[in-house]
Amino acid sequence: MIARCRVDYIGRLTAHLPTARRLLLIKADGSVSIHADDRAYKPLNWMSPPCWMAEEPSEEAEALWVVTNKAGEQLRITLEEIEHDTSHELGVDPGLIKDGVEAHLQELLAEHVETLGAGYTLIRREYPTAIGPVDLLCRDADGATIAVEIKRRGEIDGVEQLTRYLELLNRDPLLAPVSGVFAAQQIKPQAKTLATDRGIRCLVLDYEALRGTESTEFRLF
Repeated sequence: MIARCRVDYIGRLTAHLPTARRLLLIKADGSVSIHADDRAYKPLNWMSPPCWMAEEPSEEAEALWVVTNKAGEQLRITLEEIEHDTSHELGVDPGLIKDGVEAHLQELLAEHVETLGAGYTLIRREYPTAIGPVDLLCRDADGATIAVEIKRRGEIDGVEQLTRYLELLNRDPLLAPVSGVFAAQQIKPQAKTLATDRGIRCLVLDYEALRGTESTEFRLF
């Protein structure tokens, strides 16, 4: 949808986007994101699933959308003028095709799952979800479920991706509670900070060590 709108976020913090012409994306997984024309792929504001949208009456605008997540935070979108509204069914996405190093890291870590910690066991590689496959789904020594996202370079986008997987997996009573491990050859400080804030453990991988060409070294945060 393209619309003139203003947006208010109410939760742990508050944020306001004044009236402007913007692109609004509402995806099948329930997520909502608001985009400008000068921020590349990154939205100005968004609400990740699980969340729910309701339309409330408004005398001053065409519509008022209220998106609420399980924590009670709200994204309030006041649509002052809708210029274009269209809907498309994209179907099932095959998922990201990883490059050779990333795919090999996943394979090696699955073979040496004890790298994640003593007593870890592998449930499945490429565990399917409605929003794409989780790289590794494991159990720790206590039997708790662990979702592992593997990257060559660990950046904020990877943490966000794992966060979405965790939100979805934790809806399954057979798996919950599910915690996360973000594993990469390099992890940027901003990504590490975000992961820590969300209770996600970071693991820096030594690719050559996993291949068995050097002594095994892993750093946990």
